[in-house]
Amino acid sequence: MDWGRLKTIFIIAFLILDIFLLTQLMNKQKDYKLEVKTDVSLEENLNNAGIDYSNIPKDPVRDQYMSANTKMFTDKEVEKLKDQDPTIVDGTIIYSELRHPVKVEENINIQELEQFVKHAVLFGDRYSFGQYDKEAGTITFYQTYKEKLLFKNRSAHLVFKVDKNMEIHSYEQTMLEMFEPISEREEVLPAIRAVEAIYRNSLMKPDSKVVRAELGYYTVVNMEASQVLTPTWHVVIEHDGERESMLVNAFEGQIIQESKGNGKTVME
Repeated sequence: MDWGRLKTIFIIAFLILDIFLLTQLMNKQKDYKLEVKTDVSLEENLNNAGIDYSNIPKDPVRDQYMSANTKMFTDKEVEKLKDQDPTIVDGTIIYSELRHPVKVEENINIQELEQFVKHAVLFGDRYSFGQYDKEAGTITFYQTYKEKLLFKNRSAHLVFKVDKNMEIHSYEQTMLEMFEPISEREEVLPAIRAVEAIYRNSLMKPDSKVVRAELGYYTVVNMEASQVLTPTWHVVIEHDGERESMLVNAFEGQIIQESKGNGKTVME
């Protein structure tokens, strides 16, 4: 056996392997530098546009896709409601008339309403304020899961009807239950990426302020008895005293929904 020739072949093989690994490392470094440069460019663009995003969370967050079932309310449950005349519709919706109307302020006092919901509504501690629509005469609360709102979810909300005298006479309730993870936990896109998606889609005006960015869930698959929920960033932006609310998929970075003020106190 020609050991000298074999030795030469091994040297050439290892040299080729080293060159390949070095190329891979250099490509990764280029990608990293490009990503850092992109981040710097984004921050520079936001700063140059006078956009204040100092309030957004910066710590990394891990989350996962969830499934949940539509709750079926029972007669035994609604019997617990005091000073109300509730009706169950299709098993999944409670319509309730209040025997004593609740007066609300022109400038909605969220803390007082949350206390009312907690004590007067079934499972009231699982709902948090969503928005007040002055034009429609509605105050909406959304259900929460592990303190995260289920944004814009008609199957997990409380809707109070407010009359012209600023009194609540009735409400509608829906709810989800049996929440289960259906994927592994993984790191979601940081809040700055949600702001970036809004900015790059020309949905954020110069001299705007990002009032807040919070993580919750939004329905991506909605079936009659169950839903699939994805982690979602809810971003509230203020410009010239007007606020608008936008939702951004926290895994894919896609804008899901935008909701301008137009008489609404958007989810604040």
